[in-house]
Amino acid sequence: MQRLQQLAILVPTLTWNDPMHRLLRCIALTFLLAPWLCSAQIPDDVTLESVPGLSGFSNALSLKNAGDGSNRLFIVQQDGIIRVVAADGTLLSTPFLDLGNQVNFGGERGLLDIEFHPEFSINGRFFLHYSAGLNRPVGIDSGDTIVAEFSLTANPNVANNTPDRIILTVRQDFGNHNGGGMNFGPDGYLYIGLGDGGSGNDPCNRSQTLDPSQIVTGGSCESDESVALLGKMLRIDVDNATPVGPNNLCAANNDGTANYSVPETNPFFGQASRCGEVFLYGIRNPWRSSFDRLTGDLWIGDVGQDHHEEINLLKWPLTPGDDLGWKLCEGTTERGVSVNPCGVPGGILPNSIIPVIEYPTGGSFGNSVTGGYLYRGPVDSLYGRYIFGDAFPGNIAIATESNGSWAFDVFGSPSGSVRAFGEDEQGNVYVVFDDNIRVFTGLPFLFRDSFETLN
Repeated sequence: MQRLQQLAILVPTLTWNDPMHRLLRCIALTFLLAPWLCSAQIPDDVTLESVPGLSGFSNALSLKNAGDGSNRLFIVQQDGIIRVVAADGTLLSTPFLDLGNQVNFGGERGLLDIEFHPEFSINGRFFLHYSAGLNRPVGIDSGDTIVAEFSLTANPNVANNTPDRIILTVRQDFGNHNGGGMNFGPDGYLYIGLGDGGSGNDPCNRSQTLDPSQIVTGGSCESDESVALLGKMLRIDVDNATPVGPNNLCAANNDGTANYSVPETNPFFGQASRCGEVFLYGIRNPWRSSFDRLTGDLWIGDVGQDHHEEINLLKWPLTPGDDLGWKLCEGTTERGVSVNPCGVPGGILPNSIIPVIEYPTGGSFGNSVTGGYLYRGPVDSLYGRYIFGDAFPGNIAIATESNGSWAFDVFGSPSGSVRAFGEDEQGNVYVVFDDNIRVFTGLPFLFRDSFETLN
C-alpha cells in the first residue's frame, strides 16, 4: 500500500479541476440542472489518479478493505471473481476467490459485494452477496439472492470457493433491482440492502409491504414469504443462530431455524405480522451504501426511476423502522406528481425520510446513482465531503454541507461507468470503473495552509 499512500501527496495536475474548466462546467450546468448545483466547488488540489497496475478488470463493481491491518484491497468482479491488491500495490495473479457456476452473472445479477467480519483478523470470516447460479442450494431458484459466509484457506490471500454457511436466501421476482451493498454497522450487525424485486414501478409492491401475509402474488410476483424482505434494508446478527421454533423471520427455514438472528432493537422484532429482519423500508434499489467511519451515519444511494436519483443520510444512532418513501415517493415528491411534497407535514407520507441530495433522472448528470463515502482520508480539502457518482454516463460529484443543506459540484467523467466507491484502511477513497480503479489525491492536512497561501 506504500505506493497507494504516496499518491495522496502528489502535486495536482489540474485536469478536471482547473479553475477555468470548473467555471465552464458550472456555467453550462446552470442551464441544465438545479441552480444550486454549482454552489459547492471542487477543491483546487484534488485530482483522480489512475492506480498503477489496477486495470484490465472484467466488470469490477466493489472495492473493500478487510480492516485487519494488512492494508490489502479486495476487488469484486460481477462474474464471481475477487482479486487481491497487496500492501505494496501489487495485484496478485491468483484470485482470492472464484465462485464459478455458483453465481448467475448477467444484467444486474452476479457477485454483488463482499463484507468482512469486524473480527476478520482473528476469525477469517467474510460474507458475499450474490445471485444464485447453476450450482445452488436446494429449494432456491436461479437468480435468487444469497448471502453466505466464507473463510480463508491456510493462505491468507486465498479463500475457500465454497461457503461455510448459507446465511439467508431471498426469492427474486424479476432479474433486476437486486440491491447489492452490505456493511457491518458500528453496532456489529450486518446491514443488507435489497431492491424492490425488479421490473418497473414496483409491480409487486414490495417496498411498502410489511406484512408477509399480504404480499402480492401471481404472474411474476413470487409467493415465497421471503419476498417481503425486498425493497428493505435488513439488519441481522451473523454471530448467533436462531433455534427451532416459531418466530417472525421471513427468511428462516421451515422449522424456524436460521444461521442468523435479529437484534431485539429491530423495529419489528417478535411482531407476528412483520418480518424481524427488516430495519428500514421504502427503498427502490439501494445499489451502494456506506457508514461514516467517524460518526456512524448511514449513507444510501437509491437508484431512481423516472424523476429523481437520491442520496439518503440517516444519522447515527439510526432510527429503526424509517420509511424512505418508495414507491409512493420518488425523491422529495410524490411519484409522478412533482407538486406534492413528501416527508413534510400535510404532504404524502409526512414522516418519510427525504433525501439530502437528489438530481433529475435522465438529466445531464446521469440516470443511475452510485452511492459513495463521506471522506475521512488524508486529503485535507476533501475531509467531511461526500463523494458519489452515477453509473451512466459515469459522472462523479463531490458534495459539501452548509447549514444542514448539501450541494454538489460535478467533478467529471474520466473513465466510463462508475460502478462503486471504496475505502482503504487509511480512508483514501477509490472509484471503481468497469475495468480500472482510480484514487482521489490531494494535499494532506499538513500542507493545506501552505497551499492556500500560495494560491
